[in-house]
Amino acid sequence: MAESTYSIGEGPATRVSLSLPEGTAEAIRARVGKGEFSSFIAAAVERELRGRILDEYLADYEERNGPLPEPAQERARQVFDEVFAEEEQWPAAS
Repeated sequence: MAESTYSIGEGPATRVSLSLPEGTAEAIRARVGKGEFSSFIAAAVERELRGRILDEYLADYEERNGPLPEPAQERARQVFDEVFAEEEQWPAAS
């Protein structure tokens, strides 16, 4: 049976073990409630992944082309957010 490849934010839910400082867990529960805890964590992780993917892209670009001025970096972040706002545009997890 072939293994499926899902993009970030896609696929069936899977259980993972996660350890957080109790204060962090309490702050999350206080803001979103127990029922939305997993959704909150998933959204936070997806934002972090998106940021890291962009950082990797910018580092690769700068390695090939030299430093990118700060205004251009900000514009790249805006464009990246717009392009990848739709889930089907996320790269596959690797």
